Amino acid sequence: MISTDIAIIGAGPVGLFAIFEAGLLKMRCHLIDYLPQVGGQLSEIYPKKPIYDIPGYPSVLAQELVDNLMEQAKPFHPGFTLGERIESLEKRGEADFVMTTNMGTVIESKVVVIAGGLGCFEPRKPAVAGLEQFENGRGVNYMILDPEKYRGQKMVIAGGGDSALDWTIFLADIVDELTLVHRSESFRGAPDSVNKVMELADSGKINLILNSNLNSVSGNGKLETVEVVHNRSLEVTNINADHLIPLFGLSPKLGPIEQWNLNISKSAIEVNTEDYSTNIEGIYAIGDINTYKNKLKLILCGFHEAALMSHSAYQYMNPGVKYTMKYTTVNGVAEF
Repeated sequence: MISTDIAIIGAGPVGLFAIFEAGLLKMRCHLIDYLPQVGGQLSEIYPKKPIYDIPGYPSVLAQELVDNLMEQAKPFHPGFTLGERIESLEKRGEADFVMTTNMGTVIESKVVVIAGGLGCFEPRKPAVAGLEQFENGRGVNYMILDPEKYRGQKMVIAGGGDSALDWTIFLADIVDELTLVHRSESFRGAPDSVNKVMELADSGKINLILNSNLNSVSGNGKLETVEVVHNRSLEVTNINADHLIPLFGLSPKLGPIEQWNLNISKSAIEVNTEDYSTNIEGIYAIGDINTYKNKLKLILCGFHEAALMSHSAYQYMNPGVKYTMKYTTVNGVAEF
C-alpha cells in the first residue's frame, strides 16, 4: 500500500505544479496517471507545440514546460504510479481516502486532488466523407507529435481554436504549403494568435479559407486531395494535400470518476472557487476537469487553482495550525 498526504489524480502540468505548492507546505504528494509518462496532454498529444501564455516565457515548447515543472517539483520527492487508472475511491473516517487502480495498486491519502485535465479523451472527428480511410499513417492525423515529419510537404489544418492557430503559426516555416480552413469568419483563439495568422495570410505565407467546411478527402491509398465547400456560395475548392489535421478539440470522458458521487455538470466537476473543493470534503478538482462561472481552460488558471487548493488542503489536514513557508539557498540552489 502507498501512503501519502495528497493523492493527485492526473500528472499533467497542473498536477505537477501542485507538487510544488503542496511541498512548500510540507505535504507529500503521490501522482497517478493512466498515461505511461508525466505531462498529460502536453506530452501525449503535442510535446513540440509552442505555448505562448506562460508567465516569463514568450514561448515554451510543451515538453520543455513539463520538464521544467518536474525539475521544480524534484526537491519534494513526489511518488508516481503511471500507466494505471484509479477505478475506485472510498472515504474512511473524516480524513482518510483509499483508492485502488485497475492494476490493483492501493493508495491511501488524507486528501484527493483530481487534476485529470479532460479525463479520458479522444479527438472530435468531423463528418467528412472518406476520413477514416486515410487515418493510421495515410495522411489524416488528429495530433502533431513531430513537426519535422511534415517538413517540405503540403498540409491542411482545419479548426478555429487556439490549437489550430498555434500550429498554423508554428508550421508555416516548416511545411511547403499550408492551408487553414475555418467554418467562420471569426476565431475562438487568442486575438494575438489571430493577428499573426492574418499576417501570414496577407503575406502569402499560408492559404486561409474562411466560411468553409471540410467535405471529403480522397487519394490512392494515401491522402492526395481535400475537398472544401463554402458555406454560402456552395463553391467547391479542391486542395492538394499530403496531410490533413482536423483540430476540433477533444471529447472528454470522466470514466470511473462519474461514479464517485461528485457534482458533475457537462462532464466537468463543480467546485467552490474559494479553494476548488468539491461537494465531498477532502476532495478537490483543479485544471480543465473542473467547472465554475467564468471558467477559463488555461494552464495559467490551473496553476492558480493549485496554489489555493494547497493552502486549503493544509488547513483541512491541520485544522487550527498556522503554516509558514521557508526556504534557504545552498550554492545558489533553493532548498525548501
